[in-house]
Amino acid sequence: MRILITGGLGFIGSNFINYWMKAHSDMIVNLDKVTYAADYKNVESVSKMSNYTFVRGDIADKNIVNKVAKDVDLIINFAAETHVDNSISNQSPFLRSNIMGTHVLLEAARKYDIRIHHISTDEVYGPTNLNSKKKFDENSRYNPKNPYSATKAAADHLVNSYFNTYGIKSTISNCGNNYGPHQHVEKLIPKTIVNTLKNETVPVYGSGAQARDWIYVGDHCRAIDAIINYGKIGETYIVSGGNELRNIDLIRKIINSLGKDPSSVIKFVKDRPGHDVRYALSSSKITRELGWKPEVPFEIGLELTINYYRNKLDRSVNI
Repeated sequence: MRILITGGLGFIGSNFINYWMKAHSDMIVNLDKVTYAADYKNVESVSKMSNYTFVRGDIADKNIVNKVAKDVDLIINFAAETHVDNSISNQSPFLRSNIMGTHVLLEAARKYDIRIHHISTDEVYGPTNLNSKKKFDENSRYNPKNPYSATKAAADHLVNSYFNTYGIKSTISNCGNNYGPHQHVEKLIPKTIVNTLKNETVPVYGSGAQARDWIYVGDHCRAIDAIINYGKIGETYIVSGGNELRNIDLIRKIINSLGKDPSSVIKFVKDRPGHDVRYALSSSKITRELGWKPEVPFEIGLELTINYYRNKLDRSVNI
């Protein structure tokens, strides 16, 4: 196949490119706007391979999308603005990338009859109670609570509308919180690791009681592979790591593993507006229908992640 990967210099997109090019021999076209969260070094190991091409461009730019999409067999859309704090302070980039950009990709998929897989988030379902046993599944009602999740929800609805209205060949995956190499330091796990290693304080919103479901990015890549190869067109698949932790417990675990005292590192700060309390997911559908399940235990994935950022700091790499 010839595959168009959007956002392939970012965290999950770059991990997927590195994963796919080890497992398959397809042609990869990487379309990336190269924002602050992108890094050419994330795909350095494959950048000179004959079946890899990089194109700098915005998915909301119809001309460049049509130019790179017309000859591909599959589009996998990783491109998105993702940082909730940024969406609260400035919504415009999120509207452009997450909604308008998805629309442009869908139009290209419709025009050239291309299969498209859209990467989404568990945040579209909104929060659930900390003490609840409820887990979101593919039939759960959408209930986004911040501008980021609202734009991702809108994108999901657009994808489904194009499947139902125009019959495009689409699938969607909604995944829990990813962690692993190449993630921008603005995110919780790398920020905690890097700040602790640099003897800086680690900010914790509110009491840190918010709970998240964590998945190692390599397991997420394998789930996308399963959906591409075995998923049913028009379907949505939830991808869960099955590692639900309160933020404060995760942060303390990381700080302790780095040999520091959490009480001397953690700094509690004012909670952000509309902070979702808990996300909980059930990935029973993708396990039952496609045979996927996570393989990387959380403790091992976290150790790999800590070592990745420690090595970057040891090499004086700007992160």
